[in-house]
Amino acid sequence: MDGAQVRQVREFNRAVTRRIGALDDDYLGRGRPLAASRLLFEIGPDGADVSALRARLALDSGYLSRLLRALEGEGLLEVRPAPDDARKRRAVLTRQGLREFRELDARSERFAASLLEPLGATQRQRLLEAMAVVERCLRAAAVEIVLADPASPEARACVDAYLREIDQRFEGGFDPGRGPSAEPDELVPPRGAFLLARLDGEAIGCGALKSLGRRVGEIKRMWVAPEARGLGVARRLLAALEAQAAALGFTRIRLDTQRSLVEARALYEANGYRPIARYNDNPYADFWFEKRLSAPAPRRRRACS
Repeated sequence: MDGAQVRQVREFNRAVTRRIGALDDDYLGRGRPLAASRLLFEIGPDGADVSALRARLALDSGYLSRLLRALEGEGLLEVRPAPDDARKRRAVLTRQGLREFRELDARSERFAASLLEPLGATQRQRLLEAMAVVERCLRAAAVEIVLADPASPEARACVDAYLREIDQRFEGGFDPGRGPSAEPDELVPPRGAFLLARLDGEAIGCGALKSLGRRVGEIKRMWVAPEARGLGVARRLLAALEAQAAALGFTRIRLDTQRSLVEARALYEANGYRPIARYNDNPYADFWFEKRLSAPAPRRRRACS
């Protein structure tokens, strides 16, 4: 990583934390630090599961528990079993907590306006545009790609969303039973792999790899949630699937796609996939692609000391 880029990030972090009061124990004049105030905002009038708060805010379990206890001690919230699952804990604001939430919201609104007020119209617009870019890039950097069980609830939810979307986009709809199989037992090593993309603890995309035999793999179930598109998630999923394919000993990857999936075709072509002749009997496919994987570099033996 370029040293100048790292220094720029650190300087940006220092400027932002200083300007927004992240170092102050009296954030917005309410007698508590930013972390506790942010936690109240995230719980909000509707309440929130503790596990979701932990994932959304990327907080250590112990630290989150201490913050919740402190806010409970102020009479601002209660932690109780979730109504749909007694094994889960849910944080709910009390009446006093709701009043505090509204006060914090009003003060936060005024503080945001105070950041913009000293600036001229051009500077203000530049700052807002830069903030939008920074927020989007930080969200993209927070996405993680992980190996997952294709039969897990998260995986099934993503695949179901994928199937619903292509059913809507394909002329005449889509029947999973008519196309090539992609069953969970085909998508686990050594026959294949299933990947999930997660953002703030939520699954926002998936991709799968299955064996076609003869050291050839096939990509299936590539999908990214609409709200996460534009963050480069599909490109990262594709690269991760290629890495999995190489690790499983595949030397080529194939895939098919349909004419209505213009974005998918552009993604594949931009990442080195070349058109080939039809290799399957998928009635929904209009285009077939293949990419040859680079052979892994041989390991160097360490010289004896």
